[in-house]
Amino acid sequence: MRRRDVITLIGGVATAWPLASRAQQSVIGFLNASSRGPYTEFLRAFHVGLAESGFVENRNVALEYRWANGKLDQLPALAAELVRARVSVIAAMPAVAALAATTATKTLPIVFMSGPDPVKNGLVPNLNRPGGNATGVTTITSELAPKRLELIRELRPQAAAFAFLTSATNPRAGSDIAEMQASAGKLGQSLVTITASTLREAEVAFAGLAQQRVGAVVMGADPFFNGVRPALAALAVRHGMPTMFAERAYVNDGGLLSYGASLADAFRQVGVYTGRVLKGEKPAELPVMRPTKFELTVNLKTAKALGLTIPEAFLLRADEVIE
Repeated sequence: MRRRDVITLIGGVATAWPLASRAQQSVIGFLNASSRGPYTEFLRAFHVGLAESGFVENRNVALEYRWANGKLDQLPALAAELVRARVSVIAAMPAVAALAATTATKTLPIVFMSGPDPVKNGLVPNLNRPGGNATGVTTITSELAPKRLELIRELRPQAAAFAFLTSATNPRAGSDIAEMQASAGKLGQSLVTITASTLREAEVAFAGLAQQRVGAVVMGADPFFNGVRPALAALAVRHGMPTMFAERAYVNDGGLLSYGASLADAFRQVGVYTGRVLKGEKPAELPVMRPTKFELTVNLKTAKALGLTIPEAFLLRADEVIE
């Protein structure tokens, strides 16, 4: 039998939950492409959102957790498990997990968190009125990649070329690369694109980019990258490569820069929507929420390690500066 993690709202302590009690309550299926460790902060935010809607784990709702641990090919089977378990609603994130859930069921309510546009990736036909069994939150992570290129280009304006690194296992890798190449073209900027799906491949990629004298790297958003945040940040510093990430958590783990929607707030909103669905609201009638807050984060300690001076004007625009 697969080990199931049940986490309490306070302290994240794993506990057993009596089957008889679980049978009397609503059960949320929590499906995630990464692993629990990197998502501790976001899982906490999800629980905060649930509490805002009146639900507390192990008090009036139970959760079934399924973590793919970066093995994306396992997501369809994990989603099918939750459907067979007859959970009341599935909370699925990121987009690749949400797609696995919507493939597994067309009737069970699904609340998702998606970096790419949910209409473009087929999760919903319309943002304002989804119309099916799924709704949720989009952080428009992929759409912000060109903006990340613009920002890091400000720090290396004389660089002949920049790089975009994504994962070959990312279903959106091809379209993300195309969008970045188009954006670089508009800026008159040379762009090197490369993929990596393991830490070893990432290390080879950073070493090669350093030898090519690439000015900086923009990292694509990907579940694999989320699971190895500290290692990726360390690789960038080791190879002297200024790197822009999609999420603040990478900068907390030693990355140089990040720009994107607040993921903690997005997970909180997923929790709120999950609670509203448990109360009887239909996903078809709940509009997909878009981010209203975007965060630019700078790690000055990492900048010093890279020998990079961040202009005062740039720092004044930052939402958080880590010293």
